[in-house]
Amino acid sequence: MNISFLQNKDVFSNSLLISFSGFLIISFFLIFGRRLKLAVQLERFGLPIAVISGVAGISIGPYGLIHFLSKETTSVWSNFPTPLLSLVFATLMMGRPIPNINGLIKPIVNQFLLALSLGFGQFFIGGLVVKYLLAPHMDINPLMGCLIEVGFEGGHGAATIIGESFDRLGFSDGLDLGLAMATMGLLTSSLLGSIFIFIGRTLRLSDTEEIIDKKENLNTNINLKTEFLVDLRVLLINLGFAGLAIIFGVLLLQFLRYISNYFGEFSREIIFSLPVFPLILIGSLLIRYILEKTKNTDFISNILQREIGILSTDLLIFTAMASLDIATVFENWVLILLLTIFGLFWNLICIAYFAYFIFDDYWFEKSLIEFGNSTGVVASGLLLLRLADPKNISKTLPIFTSKQLFAQLILSGGFFTVVAPLVISKIGLDYWTEICALITFLIIIIAFLFNKKFSASYQ
Repeated sequence: MNISFLQNKDVFSNSLLISFSGFLIISFFLIFGRRLKLAVQLERFGLPIAVISGVAGISIGPYGLIHFLSKETTSVWSNFPTPLLSLVFATLMMGRPIPNINGLIKPIVNQFLLALSLGFGQFFIGGLVVKYLLAPHMDINPLMGCLIEVGFEGGHGAATIIGESFDRLGFSDGLDLGLAMATMGLLTSSLLGSIFIFIGRTLRLSDTEEIIDKKENLNTNINLKTEFLVDLRVLLINLGFAGLAIIFGVLLLQFLRYISNYFGEFSREIIFSLPVFPLILIGSLLIRYILEKTKNTDFISNILQREIGILSTDLLIFTAMASLDIATVFENWVLILLLTIFGLFWNLICIAYFAYFIFDDYWFEKSLIEFGNSTGVVASGLLLLRLADPKNISKTLPIFTSKQLFAQLILSGGFFTVVAPLVISKIGLDYWTEICALITFLIIIIAFLFNKKFSASYQ
């Protein structure tokens, strides 16, 4: 069924008009989702409203049942995930005090080792799938072995950056497949994570409270601190600090690219493939540190920083889902399906191992946020934790953010995500898969021995 008057190209011929119309439509879906009683009830069980709105967006998009939105409009949305994820990273450290790691060394190390085993394991599993399941039946490119980690952990931002490397290395479909894997990861992490939250609440695996209580508390706090709900001045100041973190990351990346002219070709290729997100995270931490040292943290509203991050997460999930190129998914459905299934299988197996053998307490929350992060980038992990533990009773958030400072530089769009296609093109997929397998299982063994030694030292 077509609604022809919205298909008129004259309506959406101007890019500014498309962007403005796109924001209006996104706002409508998110507001509609929050006003829909059924959606609110589903969110209490763990299904994010952004996912519900995203499904609605797909259904009225160019590949949906009702062609309400043109392909030109959803194509503009496909550019939103990168700046939105930048906002998520900018607010990640700024909106809360820098964690005191005293007493948190063991849980931070455990969370870090889990992140490493998940990331390198995704490279390992991706290599196995491409070599043994895909190669015998279709024409493959060895760089396909990177798609699980690039899409799941790196997300749309990393897929866009690494897609340029793919193209230079002769894998022209790498960008589209990477973006498709990123969207599939975001979708599956949200849906499966919602199921896990529902099971966790049903079986009382986690101490959580209703989301509505959290929202009421937030509104109460805001009303106590301001005379009206939205204080424009405070909002602009907080957006300004988030913008400073993003500017810091962009300038640092440009500086690294500038000095790369004095390095070798391989080093220059790595630097030019680096995404900006890890550097924005460093900027966020640096600004928070300066404000704490100068005792000027009153400029930052923890609530507003958190709400900016939450809104960016919701918009990220909606735009990524609604702009999904269904045609690309259908054209490569075997490849995407196999990589998604085996990527999820590895994530669940690895997380189950850490939950049972490594984590001492609040294993559900620690596992859940890492599942979201390793399947649908950091925004998905934060969303799932917000649904499962809205009051941060488990203290998982400071552990995760401390870990992320180091893990983000290595995987999830960090050094090894960038270097993987370059190494595969030089030594081949077989050797790369073997290296990642060795690193993965070595990390798992180290995690087991570390916890055994750590526990023995405190007995």
